[in-house]
Amino acid sequence: MTGSVVALAGGVGGAKLALGLAKTLPSERLTIVVNTGDDEVFHGLHVSPDLDTVMYALAGLTNPQTGWGIADDSFAALSMLERYGAPTWFNLGDMDLATHVRRTELLKLDWTLSQVAQELCQSLGVRHPVVPMTDAKVSTIVETDEGDLSFQVYFVERQCQPVVRGIRFENAETAGMADGFLTALDCATGICFCPSNPFLSIAPILAVSGARERIASFSGTRVVVSPIVGGKALRGPAAKLLGELGHEVSCVGVARYYQGLCDVFVIDEMDRGYADTIRDLGMTVSVTSTVMDTDEDKATLATRVCCLMA
Repeated sequence: MTGSVVALAGGVGGAKLALGLAKTLPSERLTIVVNTGDDEVFHGLHVSPDLDTVMYALAGLTNPQTGWGIADDSFAALSMLERYGAPTWFNLGDMDLATHVRRTELLKLDWTLSQVAQELCQSLGVRHPVVPMTDAKVSTIVETDEGDLSFQVYFVERQCQPVVRGIRFENAETAGMADGFLTALDCATGICFCPSNPFLSIAPILAVSGARERIASFSGTRVVVSPIVGGKALRGPAAKLLGELGHEVSCVGVARYYQGLCDVFVIDEMDRGYADTIRDLGMTVSVTSTVMDTDEDKATLATRVCCLMA
């Protein structure tokens, strides 16, 4: 079994494998670094969707139907906001709102986002460190045929419909890596890129000043789990973005995107035929089941990933 692992995560796929890794590794051997490029302010509250998706997953609170949000949440507050004429296209449940209220309260007391994440996780019984990629503000901007859109407008309000021409991460070049991110990399023997959207979840992490360079020069084993299975994304617009941004819409397209950052590339059994092409890119290939429908699936894939780092 491997030593300490840094998992890079965002979105539902990232949260699933993060949960599997948390079931496989003790808290002192796993740090989950999460994308915050899609953080946004709604109704005066600081919302960190990816941090919360990972936190709720590890706390056993996730809505199983959506993969995000809190199970059995209600939406009375959102309904009342709608009556007041407030925009309500971004769904916020009542229990979820409490998370954002508390986060905003602590941030106004000059806590860092890292400190807030630690406090919220501890309150929910999450023992594994869940840290933001940075404590500074970084905003994912999606450049589309309809103009520049903030991430949440593109992803939620517009349902990923506009054609994407490019993506940029505002303030990333001046945003330093969070202390927890830096410390975890210093101690780690392996890095796992969870099956998150390469462009919208992982790229913001890599865009933070110093992050790509640190990972490119990392001396341990770097494992990428492909988010594309059979030419399709299990969730979200990863396949659509691959095509629109000029990449091959397959696990090979993802592998090329991660060249220089990946030692072992994990693909699903369905994509076994691409193994030799990916090996030609200079990566070791591991073929296994990567679809995580159950907690057992998540733990099984996580165990496989950890063994690849041994």
